[in-house]
Amino acid sequence: MTGLRLYAYQGNLMTQRFMIRTWPLLAKVACSVLLLGALGDLSAQTPQPTAPPAHTHAAAKPVPAVRTNLGKHVPRQAHMYYEGVWGVEALTVKYTESGEIIRFSYRVIDPAKAATLNDKKAEPSLIDPQAGVKLVVPQMEKIGKLRQSSTPIADKSYWIAFSNSGRRVRPGDRVDVEIGNFRAQGLVVE
Repeated sequence: MTGLRLYAYQGNLMTQRFMIRTWPLLAKVACSVLLLGALGDLSAQTPQPTAPPAHTHAAAKPVPAVRTNLGKHVPRQAHMYYEGVWGVEALTVKYTESGEIIRFSYRVIDPAKAATLNDKKAEPSLIDPQAGVKLVVPQMEKIGKLRQSSTPIADKSYWIAFSNSGRRVRPGDRVDVEIGNFRAQGLVVE
């Protein structure tokens, strides 16, 4: 008999099922590889511009401020200043409670110098120049202001909570904290 003869595979049943399920998958993978190769060839053939576009003398549009995380590095001189003048260290600003609260915390080294930060008469504020907002400490009916204002004790950490309604201040922003004469600049919100 001349012509093409198809022989039936006579292996076990598991091998036949594997072969039936594998061939469509292999065909899809092969088509994908061929298609990606063709697209790669097309992108290589696309002409690239050789010269930059001519600059016009029209007024350039201002570029909006980009919010990026600029890093958490605080210069050593700033650390020395906060420790020497204000008696505090480990200044941090954290985005908490799903962004509704911004928490400023610090650790007291010298209680006499740090007394200004815990003064009840001083109104703390957190300023974000990028967002253009000034946050204040919220006042609760039964609790009072959300800040610690007791007499500072050495080697103890203290915190102040700022209301961030509208979530205008975000992680990565650089902010300033003011409490009376104290001012910490360029702290990164974590």
